[in-house]
Amino acid sequence: MCAALIGGMDRLKRDYINAALASGVDLKVFTGKENRIADKLGRADLVIVFTNKISHAAKREVVQHAKANSIPVQMLHSCGVSTLRQALETTN
Repeated sequence: MCAALIGGMDRLKRDYINAALASGVDLKVFTGKENRIADKLGRADLVIVFTNKISHAAKREVVQHAKANSIPVQMLHSCGVSTLRQALETTN
């Protein structure tokens, strides 16, 4: 399974990836500073959005892309590693 994480903190990027790998998930992490995130998503099986760490415009862009490509989206307010683990557990 391949998932994309939008938002989060730069300093936790490696921790997000390690937590996902422990769950058997390849994870692409976009911390929100990137432009045109939707173009870089590729064919993810799941999109997780940490809403407190990205702009409204970036959130809209990602949700529109996911909806157009029938990709499920989970929106979470918290941006911790444990929140990511819980999101990945509910999808497996």
